[in-house]
Amino acid sequence: MPFEGDNMMGVKRNNRSAALRILHKKGGMSRKRLAEAIKLTPAAITKIVAEMMNDGLLREGKILPGDGAGRREILIELDASAGVALGVLINLRQTIVSAVRLDGTVLFSEEIAIEPRADADSTTAMLARRLLELTEAHHVPRERIVGLGLALRGITSADGRRVSNSFGSLRQKNYPICDRFEALTGIPCVLDNNVRALFAAQMFLDDDDGRGSQFFLRCEYGIGAALSMNDRIWHGVTEQCAEIGHIPVIKRGGKPCSCGKSGCLETIASPAAIREDALALLSPERTPVLWKLSQERGRENLTVDDILSAARNGDNGVATVVDRAVSALGSALKSVIYLVDPGKIVLYGGIFENPYYLSRLLSEMREGVDSGHVTVVEKSRYNHRLEDKAAGLLAVQRFFENGGIRL
Repeated sequence: MPFEGDNMMGVKRNNRSAALRILHKKGGMSRKRLAEAIKLTPAAITKIVAEMMNDGLLREGKILPGDGAGRREILIELDASAGVALGVLINLRQTIVSAVRLDGTVLFSEEIAIEPRADADSTTAMLARRLLELTEAHHVPRERIVGLGLALRGITSADGRRVSNSFGSLRQKNYPICDRFEALTGIPCVLDNNVRALFAAQMFLDDDDGRGSQFFLRCEYGIGAALSMNDRIWHGVTEQCAEIGHIPVIKRGGKPCSCGKSGCLETIASPAAIREDALALLSPERTPVLWKLSQERGRENLTVDDILSAARNGDNGVATVVDRAVSALGSALKSVIYLVDPGKIVLYGGIFENPYYLSRLLSEMREGVDSGHVTVVEKSRYNHRLEDKAAGLLAVQRFFENGGIRL
């Protein structure tokens, strides 16, 4: 473990960072309360506030009511319009280019489809060009841009500059995506995995501290997860902490997974796997409810919600597929409870909007977990509302960590 001191500039940066973070969370405080909250003297906080007001980051708000005839306290607030962070989110088949203010308010957002295994150079060039076009169209001054956040499916490098493996989103591996975007835009970048970025966005926007730790599970096309301990997201030695979707659950004969292995949890329990396994059974005899839907809408148009509806309404074969998926995912999550003992498991993804599926999973989670564990399992209050914020908020959070100094 390295033991390092800090110079005066580092102390100043940390104090400014603490002030920005707490004002973001609390929505505004008097100088006196702010000094108490971050354990600084009134004189020190007065100087810090004055500097950040001069930088345009903070502003004075309303005068607070007082009991006596003395000087009234004035509310100090974060000025969310003082900076804008750009963002690029790259999922499988889908990208989002966006911009957010310092409080996470979306300034603009646009979804762009990409083919699986897209060429990295041409894709980044296209996304950078469109991002700059939107930035100009929305009249964002270059001097207000605090940085560019990149959130990418897959494994990122330990230095936070490259994508090691995007699991099918981009063709190239070990791709220097930060260098590429910085060369194309002239804006410094910060990079993270897409699921960790979504989780970081939830933590940034949420006033709930997660009771010490949280496990964030995302189910969309596949399965991804992220883990926080003491309000910090853990990355792991190889940037693969909480890769629950790629736990091998079938030793022999399992389906190939996007990660290169076979028989992973994702190949059984993901929404894509549920749909694929149910459609493999499709016939008038074995799946009459689903068959009828397929005749009305076409097999290729059947959704996961259609699969779940068929399971709920009497297709026993489809119900077996769903039950196997729920059991596998529930077992993995119960292992997380016993291994990590998190305060909360947060469920994020479209499938959790389906009452039938969610009730089955929550029922599965209650079986076999003793009363000594108090982990709360719940759907994210921001479900399907973080994709246009997550990448940009990576840059906002780095900006806050730097004490309001641009990346």
